Amino acid sequence: MGGGKNPRPFLKMHRTLKFLFSLLCGIFSVLAVQAQDAAIREKLSHAILAEGAEQPKLVGELSDTGSKIVREVLVAWTRDNVFLYDADTVKIPVLLEDQTDADGKARAIRIDNGKFLLDDKKQELRFAPTELTSADTDAALRTVIQQTLDSLALADPDPDARENAVLKLGNSKKLKNIPVLQARLAKENDLTVRRNINEAIAMLQLGDPDPKVQVAALQQLAALKSIGSLDMVKSLAESKTAAPEIVKAAKLSAETIGEHIAAVNFFGTIFRGLSLGSILLVVTLGLAITFGLMGIINMAHGEMIAVGAYTTYVVQNLFGSGFAFSINLPFSFFGHPLGFGLHLPGMNSTGWFYETYFIFALPLSFLMAALAGLALERSVIRFLYRRPLESLLATWGVSLVMQQLFRMVFGANNVQVSSPRWLQGHFTLNDVLLGYNRVFVIGFAVLIVIGTWMLLTKTPLGLLIRAVMQNRDMASCMGVRTARVNMMTFAFGSGLAGLAGAFLSQIGNVGPSLGQSYIVDSFMTVVVGGVGSIVGTVYAAVGIGTSDQVLQQVTGSPVTGKIVVLVCIILFLQWKPGGLFSIRSRSLD
Repeated sequence: MGGGKNPRPFLKMHRTLKFLFSLLCGIFSVLAVQAQDAAIREKLSHAILAEGAEQPKLVGELSDTGSKIVREVLVAWTRDNVFLYDADTVKIPVLLEDQTDADGKARAIRIDNGKFLLDDKKQELRFAPTELTSADTDAALRTVIQQTLDSLALADPDPDARENAVLKLGNSKKLKNIPVLQARLAKENDLTVRRNINEAIAMLQLGDPDPKVQVAALQQLAALKSIGSLDMVKSLAESKTAAPEIVKAAKLSAETIGEHIAAVNFFGTIFRGLSLGSILLVVTLGLAITFGLMGIINMAHGEMIAVGAYTTYVVQNLFGSGFAFSINLPFSFFGHPLGFGLHLPGMNSTGWFYETYFIFALPLSFLMAALAGLALERSVIRFLYRRPLESLLATWGVSLVMQQLFRMVFGANNVQVSSPRWLQGHFTLNDVLLGYNRVFVIGFAVLIVIGTWMLLTKTPLGLLIRAVMQNRDMASCMGVRTARVNMMTFAFGSGLAGLAGAFLSQIGNVGPSLGQSYIVDSFMTVVVGGVGSIVGTVYAAVGIGTSDQVLQQVTGSPVTGKIVVLVCIILFLQWKPGGLFSIRSRSLD
């Protein structure tokens, strides 16, 4: 061993010094924030107690603080809820707590330091609003207060709050708000908010008496492709009193914005079509495999979707307050009605842990639907191989039974599944709204397709499935346990339908007949893509989902759009009865 020094003491000292430095930085940061709040409170208190021309000036200087305290006090001031307490030599501005005692009195909070008002004996003082004098305001001061509140909203740390404040000022049609927005524009770093501020300024400038300013504003709105200003721009384009150059600029701006809206609607429709096609793909993928493998027309496939959706609903409740149900049977035993129920206690979770419920719901939705499919295959389907008509009638009856079970357990009305926060909301791409939940569905559908393809082509089970699909009798003679392959394949296809149900729960409500809305489209997708073809199923699902959304927009009616899609599918099958990618099995050669 070498004779060098042991580095461990130096490492420990380095970590200790690093921890102490971080601790000191945190302490100084807290002290700095407290000192800043104290200074803001003192300045706010001076503004309330000031008189004459000094008071509006002091109130206006509070607009750059971005302080929540200033906003709360100014709002209370406009509602006559700021009071003055007469001490021995000075007046102290205070707020009264919302909570009152039995006498209708509340504790008073000093605005200058945020502490409760105390008497000489250090006891908290309580007052009724009528026992104190309100801080006076007049029309001019209220105007300054409102401008300060608008500026505070523009300085909010939350970009969404700043966008809402900008939108409010832009729609106010008050030219006096232009300097406020311009002042904020010089300080704003968020690109989206900056764009909104420029748009709001241009919208306000449409009311400027100078024609040159109006023309420049119209050109700016056209460059920004401002959808929100279209009505105002059209009004100027149709104006009989506006100057010719203004009317001309307004028409050009309206035309540019109209073309942008058409593009936004088109790509928005394509996006919704892709999300619908992704759900249809997950629903159809398992159906394509089972239909191509077994020749079974499973009309209960839609109920597997509902199983997955209701599983998501139950998991959500288990993460919350719990789940319970009771069923009363239409029978009695010695005069006592028969029934049963179940109560599952919830975890009463909150915060980030509750938001993870959907991550747990996804595999459980697959598992529960797979178990339901397994039970259906073992009890009904396995007796109906190569008997498509009987399988259609039997599974249709099973679907009715399952729908009634859903009604008995969950009720006839739809149940609401709340999306976790990380799936709520949207982002915009060139004014096209892209919902997080739909983007998630599209991305997860891609993963499912890749996983299914790898299962069929890269695993022993996939080899057995493809062998049975090509020639069931020959595979059986080679030692393949076709009954087990059928069982596992049917369970896998049902599990995929359960995943689709979990996705659908994040887009709409969940009800007993949820799956019936997709079963017809699923069979159409299977037939158009080619029975048993994964690639064909992908093309057909995306094509049918997108075409459905586009035609609904073109025809202006969802029903008419679906009719046109159905007619196109019928004509296509007349041309290619085997679908896009028909699979030839050895048993048919």
